[in-house]
Amino acid sequence: MGDIFREQMRKAKGRMPGKLKPATLLVAAIAIVVLIILSTSFIVVNQNERAVITTFGKFTKVATPGLQFKLPFGIQAAYHVPTEVVQAEQFGFRTEKAGLPTKYSTQDFPEESTMLTGDLNIVSVEWIIQYRITDPKAWLFNVSDKQKTIRDISQSVVNLLVGDRTILGVIGPERTAIQEASVQMMNEKFDEFGLGIAVTQVQLQNIVPPKGVQDAFEDVNKAIQDMNRLVNEGKEAYNAEIPKVQGQAKQVIEIAQGYATERVNQAKGDVARFNSVYSEYRNAPEVTRQRLYYEMMEAIFKDERNVELIDRRFTNFLPIKSLEAQGSAGSVQGVGK
Repeated sequence: MGDIFREQMRKAKGRMPGKLKPATLLVAAIAIVVLIILSTSFIVVNQNERAVITTFGKFTKVATPGLQFKLPFGIQAAYHVPTEVVQAEQFGFRTEKAGLPTKYSTQDFPEESTMLTGDLNIVSVEWIIQYRITDPKAWLFNVSDKQKTIRDISQSVVNLLVGDRTILGVIGPERTAIQEASVQMMNEKFDEFGLGIAVTQVQLQNIVPPKGVQDAFEDVNKAIQDMNRLVNEGKEAYNAEIPKVQGQAKQVIEIAQGYATERVNQAKGDVARFNSVYSEYRNAPEVTRQRLYYEMMEAIFKDERNVELIDRRFTNFLPIKSLEAQGSAGSVQGVGK
């Protein structure tokens, strides 16, 4: 404040010749003090951040976005914390320049990426974590080296999850499971340390075996892909043929069941008819016998296929063809041959 006052006095002397009046100096001093008070009493908090207000170094409150008042002359201090900004940490690689195209560093970071899998294979894993500050007070006061804490916890979690799986699982189908479990475990650890952040996403990038065995692993992956392709082709053929055969078998079974039902019902009908006729026969034998004879003769004459014995022209006394004539005709035909 003294430096500002002296600077203002120097400028005032340069503008005004001669000596200044005491009243003028007093007014200038008061104006400078007012300006200092106003400049140190208000802060502007942006929409993507929160301001932590401290009084003599002790936490007082968290200020929301907008124009906020605080005590001047350093009594209260404001620390802006980007709570609405998603921040990221990279492991196993570094981005030198973001954009299109993105430029990555050519330096290797084996101390971060090299891990041991559950089947005792070495694999190189690169990943990114994205997090957001959820508690500005905890973020400022609970942990001193925030970035190192975040990186150490992230590395330990990913190492643990990779170490529980085989190398083929880490490279292939377990990627999504590792990412989801990493988010949950990291958030639990960060809450335990009171870091005041929440991990929103863990994204695994390149997962490759060490350089000396990459060719062998590529051959293994190719063989696995061929195996999966053949298995899928076999399943496709199975799904095409088995349902068809099962449908045909079901159709045959249904036909057989229908035929069996028909025969059973027909037999039951014949039994019922026989029982009915037998009951009538016992009541009136002669009448029933005569009726059965008429029904039989009616059935014989109605059947167009009975052409060997039935004489439909009634040339004989009985409507039966002459067996002797048929026999003679057959003998004559035999002699002629």
